[in-house]
Amino acid sequence: MFHSPSGPSSRLWRPGDRPFRALILSNTCRICRSVTSVFQLRCEVQTYAWGKRGTSSEVASLIQSADPSFSIDEEQTYAELWMGTHPRGASVIAKTNTSLEQWISQNPECLGSKVMERFSGKLPFLFKVLSVNISLSIQAHPNKALAEELHRRDAAHYADSNHKPEMAIALSAFEGLCGFRPAAEIAEHLQTTAELQAVVGTDNVTSFVQAVHGSSGALSTAVSLQQCFAALMQCPRETVREKLASLESRLQTDAACNYSWCSTIAQPPAARLFLRLYKQFPGDVGCFAIFFLNHMKLKPGEAMFLGPNVPHAYLYGDCIECMACSDNTVRAGLTPKFIDVPTLCAMLDYRCRTVDENKFTPVQQGGAGGAGVSVYDPAVPDFSVLRVELAAGEMDYTLPLVDSASILLTVQGEADAYSGSLGEEPIYVTRGTVLFISAGESLHLKLKKAGGSGMVMFRAYCQLS
Repeated sequence: MFHSPSGPSSRLWRPGDRPFRALILSNTCRICRSVTSVFQLRCEVQTYAWGKRGTSSEVASLIQSADPSFSIDEEQTYAELWMGTHPRGASVIAKTNTSLEQWISQNPECLGSKVMERFSGKLPFLFKVLSVNISLSIQAHPNKALAEELHRRDAAHYADSNHKPEMAIALSAFEGLCGFRPAAEIAEHLQTTAELQAVVGTDNVTSFVQAVHGSSGALSTAVSLQQCFAALMQCPRETVREKLASLESRLQTDAACNYSWCSTIAQPPAARLFLRLYKQFPGDVGCFAIFFLNHMKLKPGEAMFLGPNVPHAYLYGDCIECMACSDNTVRAGLTPKFIDVPTLCAMLDYRCRTVDENKFTPVQQGGAGGAGVSVYDPAVPDFSVLRVELAAGEMDYTLPLVDSASILLTVQGEADAYSGSLGEEPIYVTRGTVLFISAGESLHLKLKKAGGSGMVMFRAYCQLS
């Protein structure tokens, strides 16, 4: 069963409401055969206001595919599906109501020996599906040292002490902001957009342009960029609102969509993006961020890795997300939530990169049985993700064992899953089914309908050397 958590971002389910439901299963650990570790879990669905509503949400669609009796409320937002042990969205065992975290603490061998030792018997990652309708906040995640410091001095807003590197892998066409644009693009924006120049300040703009052009005595590009971005974020709110309104009015009334006000950034896509953000968050300083940050447009299977201190925001679409088990976020715009501008401006990575440089390219591997396997393995110890695609017509596939616990989500196709620990009784796997697989276990899939349209699965795990 799925269930919605308590708290301000969650829908409170009343008597008579049908709870969220899904099936999450675990294979018995090879190290501990006496433990029955094939079980159902209730998993958290977060109902944040920015999520897609009703059947337009991939989160809701996955739930209903795994459980056809689940009734989707077209007025309800279904923003995130959380799979893991994070205390703000922990899964629990359906039969016993035992939390997954508690079960793992009692059976730590199922994490794998390396993971068990490195992460003190804890599952190190949190696996999610996101369905984004309204832009999320402009934010960054602290590194481990800063996360510990923020938690120490302000636990109310920074609830845990872990870092939060994360990976977003597109399930549909997916939009986001990620990292600072190439310096020359930012300089062009600052020079040609009067409203932006007014909130950043002419002296800061001049200094940045000189740095970009390598003028003698100029500050470094990164230092000058930090000054510009901090000036924007710390500009008086009334000035920001006034200049945003001026820019919005100019875009709306520009005769015959001429967009002559700026030859580089004022093409229809950029103008539409600005107007879209302004409509969602009128007067919010984050609307100016599109002039500083890369506008990412990912196709299904494309990804971006959000390491420590990288500024970003999700704008629209559905994605798989995997991260360290944390919820630490420093925000500064496009949100009604708590913002911490001084911390954000001080911590950000001010290196400038292109859109392509901000994409994370997976390693392609040929799997057994004609499977296509994409390995998303960022330079962090907490998690890696596999995307496994089986072509139509395939009948059998065996997921290789890995030396860590893993979570497997099926987004397309159906099969019977067999494992030595399951005996003769297979698990029926279909779109929306999630499996928890203990370390050292392999899983054999017999596809239904001669493979039908094939299968697509995502597997989160922890690959330690």
